[in-house]
Amino acid sequence: MTKRAPVLADFKRIVVKVGSSLIVDPNKASAKRAWLKRLADDIAELHRAGADVLVVSSGAVALGRSVLGFPRGALKLEDSQAAAAVGQIALARLWAETLHDRGLVAGQVLVTLGDTEERRRYLYARECLTRLLSLRAVPVINENDTVATAEIRYGDNDRLAARVATMASADLLILLSDVDGLYSAPPDSNPNAKHIPVVPRVTAEIEAMAGGAASQYSRGGMRTKIEAAKIATTGGAHMVIADGREEAPISRIAAGGRCTWFLTPSNPVTARKKWIAGSLEPKGAVHIDDGAAKALRSGRSLLPAGVTRIEGGFARGDCILIRNAKGGEIGRGLVTYDASDAAKIVGRSTKDIEALLGFKGPDEIIHRDDMALGGG
Repeated sequence: MTKRAPVLADFKRIVVKVGSSLIVDPNKASAKRAWLKRLADDIAELHRAGADVLVVSSGAVALGRSVLGFPRGALKLEDSQAAAAVGQIALARLWAETLHDRGLVAGQVLVTLGDTEERRRYLYARECLTRLLSLRAVPVINENDTVATAEIRYGDNDRLAARVATMASADLLILLSDVDGLYSAPPDSNPNAKHIPVVPRVTAEIEAMAGGAASQYSRGGMRTKIEAAKIATTGGAHMVIADGREEAPISRIAAGGRCTWFLTPSNPVTARKKWIAGSLEPKGAVHIDDGAAKALRSGRSLLPAGVTRIEGGFARGDCILIRNAKGGEIGRGLVTYDASDAAKIVGRSTKDIEALLGFKGPDEIIHRDDMALGGG
């Protein structure tokens, strides 16, 4: 039985992600002000209805490169940083003025991967967002591309938005892009592709449906949106992908327009587990058998006996992926052993740990309190 899509009016804290290709005209390399005004109308309506709204907005590099006269195409790292420095000012002014015209106060928040991956900085960032929301401001968030290095080359605001959703304890993430949801195959190349309105859980089959990016300004394709769905739903938020090119796109979602909903399990998730679930830089993975996967679903810790393979060069305390027998990600957790020691106890009983390692380590490879389960 296919699950029904949620009702937009039921959500109390909503993150809206806006892609670069929506906010910047690809031909003129300038802001689409008329479109943004209609989106701001939608945001103001949510706000008036009592919801907290956060915006994750791309577009700084795209706006900055126009001001600086950079040509189309890929930019060198230093040029991307320069474009971001100029574009962030333009983007912040654009949002501040547009929201102000609707009686809303915008607050700019620039983050890096470190702000979401390091626990102490994560908590500080969360406190800032919480305070802004308590003052009924609208946080406008973007990755700080002026100081990013590797992130500026592979970073995407889909996953950043999912991380913000878990950080802010949002119950809904809206990804507005140039697609109207998930299809069984790329619709541009496959006329038999079917639109999928509701995804109850992100499985390996769902992940296999992901394609590539469709826009020169957008760094996030369907693959990053699926990754965002895993982060958001594991962290306790529903997610919806909708075509933002239409005017008033959020109103269209509310009216039942075409989109894809990714549903979160109904069970509550603690703040610590939300942080684990949202990790964007897992250092490795453990592959487990079916018996172990069933045990984890029952609330048990992951023991060495259920592990079939170790992947990556992680250290003790790192966040790693948990993959089932088919290779699908079913969760993430903080590992109690480094990769070399974990490899020595794969498939073995806990009573053998001391003899194999020369010291008595924890019985579990990942404790249930340090584990966040999701799809798969």
